[in-house]
Amino acid sequence: MLTLAVESTAVTASVCIAEEEAPLALFTVSNKNTHSENLLPMIESSLLRLSLSMNGIGLFALSAGPGSFTGVRIGAATVKGLAFGKDKPCVAVSTLEALAYNLIGFEDRILCPVMNARRGQVYNALFEAHDGILTRLAPDRALSVTELEAELRTVYAGREVMLSGDGYDLTKQTFLDLTSPIVCPGTPVALRAQSAYSVAMIGQKMYKEGNTVSDSDLKPFYLRLSQAERERLKRENPGGIKM
Repeated sequence: MLTLAVESTAVTASVCIAEEEAPLALFTVSNKNTHSENLLPMIESSLLRLSLSMNGIGLFALSAGPGSFTGVRIGAATVKGLAFGKDKPCVAVSTLEALAYNLIGFEDRILCPVMNARRGQVYNALFEAHDGILTRLAPDRALSVTELEAELRTVYAGREVMLSGDGYDLTKQTFLDLTSPIVCPGTPVALRAQSAYSVAMIGQKMYKEGNTVSDSDLKPFYLRLSQAERERLKRENPGGIKM
């Protein structure tokens, strides 16, 4: 079965067509969130190079968030449009879980994807890997880097931590600035950014577990309200909204 995976939750736009574990095409561009211009041409080019049509795709995998509100929505609209009316299964993949999959070869360490959530926070979840299988240790959440550091220091004391995601530099520097820094080996640059291949691999796992939805039910998910939504609620309820 062929899987089409789309990633657009941050600066990186990535498209993958995979057959089981083999990436037949992987197209990645990082040029400041111009996803509305890039995603469809990337998908069309990948299909063309493989002499495939959209009808040959058996599973649609979306990196569904958290992340940039605009980027997440563009990715969701793209996948929903491509899957529309084809009666093919779709999966909404956690962006953080896909980032952790980038690091699946690093066993016996805490895998710590971090995405810059602004306002002094990161989107984060925690995982570990054994024999090519990810185990989730913490849910997707938004928290400050200092809160994350405190959790790693107390709950996972002495464990090495591997970072990935666009919050890498911010988080690693915060850890290094501490008097007793958390042991945090450098992650290869190629494994830090979002990858549609990882989205495809998590998507296939979800498919095998029966965690699929229709194109109409495929939805992005967010960990907090967008700025526009916060401002609207503030106008409607002055002083009563803190998100």
